[in-house]
Amino acid sequence: MTKQTAFPTSSLFGLDICAASFTGAAAQLMQLAGRREGPPAIVVTPNVDHVVRLDADAQFRRLYVQADYIFADGMPLVWASRHSATPLPERVTGSDLFVQLARTAATQQLPVFVIGGMPGQEAMLTDAFERVYPGLQVELYCPSMQFDPTGTEGLEALRRVNAMRPGIVFVCLGMPKQERWAFAHKDDMQAGVVMCVGAAMEFALGFKSRAPLWMQKIGMEWFWRLASEPRRLWRRYIVQGSKFAGLLQREWGQQKQQRTINDNQKTGSGH
Repeated sequence: MTKQTAFPTSSLFGLDICAASFTGAAAQLMQLAGRREGPPAIVVTPNVDHVVRLDADAQFRRLYVQADYIFADGMPLVWASRHSATPLPERVTGSDLFVQLARTAATQQLPVFVIGGMPGQEAMLTDAFERVYPGLQVELYCPSMQFDPTGTEGLEALRRVNAMRPGIVFVCLGMPKQERWAFAHKDDMQAGVVMCVGAAMEFALGFKSRAPLWMQKIGMEWFWRLASEPRRLWRRYIVQGSKFAGLLQREWGQQKQQRTINDNQKTGSGH
């Protein structure tokens, strides 16, 4: 599987995260989307929950790191990079990318395919896209909750994508189903970009509200989401968040050790 790249990267938590601005990331992805031919570039946007889950699942991590573009969705990842050789300039969230790419695709008449939602919601979601993104050429496939990335529904999703040959495929199935589907079918897919973006469609269509911009900027969007859906999200933000603190301490220790090694090598080369 050939990996596409376009940005310098920051090595964090075993991931090569793109050190890109949001504007630069969106522009690069739209350029790739214009090809509308395979294999597509696969995009993932890890947050704290993803980092913790990847640390616990080495097999899935080996798949995840093959993504062509890894952007930091979570502000804690940006903070963690401050001690690295290549600090991340800002967050590049899946929700923000969804909105920007959908708007641009509408103006450029670039077709978009969306996998997600509940069975039977296609008409309702199509109407919502027409209302929020006028002129967007969009097709939807809403699989069952038992969606198997390599099973019948996974193959049906691939068939529908290839029939349309879209510029962008938004896969809104949640981790790890969305990534497993994208990587399983990458080499057989006719599309420009595949975005693994979880619940981004719900925010992009206004079904759920994002945190105020000031909360996003100070890294408190997680608190907003927890307060909005405490029963569903408490484990992600409380339990996974506490585990992330341990991973962050380990990461900073490794970065400090690497800086020491680099400094020693520079000192040694001066003799």
